[in-house]
Amino acid sequence: MFYRRKYYIVKSGFVEAFNKLFNNINLPNQLKYGSRFVGRWMKDNTNGTVEIFAIWEYDSYEDYLKIEKNVRSDEAHVKRVEDWYEKQGGKEYVFKEYFIEIKNEELKSTVELQENIS
Repeated sequence: MFYRRKYYIVKSGFVEAFNKLFNNINLPNQLKYGSRFVGRWMKDNTNGTVEIFAIWEYDSYEDYLKIEKNVRSDEAHVKRVEDWYEKQGGKEYVFKEYFIEIKNEELKSTVELQENIS
């Protein structure tokens, strides 16, 4: 299995719009191409920013790459994302004004599974 964490720190005033993008546009498209959604959480940092992260599961790193290629090649999806950015003031503006940090990271398990746990 391959696990991925997509992590953002955003300004607090942007959380509602960003969550709508995820729920209405990004999540359905990821699921359409076979991503397995584990969950998405947020934490108020009390300094005017919010940490938001999602965890995804794939059969392998190669499957992740294939799914991402399909997501990014979906012209209707790309248009929906571009339109959303334009409504927010443009992609460059959004990245400059609202995003503090973005990471896309592999997660590695620290648990060694045993066949016969008693």
